[in-house]
Amino acid sequence: MTASIGFLFLPLRTWFVQLQGGVGSLGALGPAVVAVAYVAMTVLLIPGSALTIGAGTIFGLWVGALVVIVGANVGALGSFLLARTFLRENVARWAEANPTFASLDRAIGQAGFKMVMLSRLSPAFPFTILNYALGLTTVRTGSYVLANLLGMLPGIFLYTYIGATVGEALIGDSASSAGLFQRTLHIVGLLATVAVVVIVTRLARKALAEMEDARPMPNLNVTEVR
Repeated sequence: MTASIGFLFLPLRTWFVQLQGGVGSLGALGPAVVAVAYVAMTVLLIPGSALTIGAGTIFGLWVGALVVIVGANVGALGSFLLARTFLRENVARWAEANPTFASLDRAIGQAGFKMVMLSRLSPAFPFTILNYALGLTTVRTGSYVLANLLGMLPGIFLYTYIGATVGEALIGDSASSAGLFQRTLHIVGLLATVAVVVIVTRLARKALAEMEDARPMPNLNVTEVR
């Protein structure tokens, strides 16, 4: 409780302006640096939600989303390829003891592209860990890349939208009626985005459950990749 009250008095606007200025001083390299940082965090199993919000706060919705899309997808592909090569044995030992992955692996054997995309839409599968786990399955690399891209989009736009809204609030003029109207539109848009993501997530969970129930198959099968 004390920490929460203290947080209210932190100089957030000052920190944000300094951070934005620091990244802005890099010029065109700023987005590239953040994207590279996202790749490194993804491969190192560090959750990127905070960086996704930060990208939206610093760069705005569209540039922030593009930065995260590039960083997250390159990082996911890097983890996927590591699991298929240098780290295959380590990841396989973890996967064999994980019933959630065993269930996903069985379903991917039947519908690889669809299951990868649905697993990205479902919060039941942690993003950074799933990248490595999917490297053990039979899904083709091309299908994995495209399914990743499509499956990540709702979450990326949600978090960058949150970041962009926070950024607008931190630099906006609270006394301006136009600023108030603009912030209201941002909040309405954010609520609509949240609603869409919640609906998509529920549909993904339902589809995953239905596909698993419809395909009772043997235990985990780590096969040769194509």
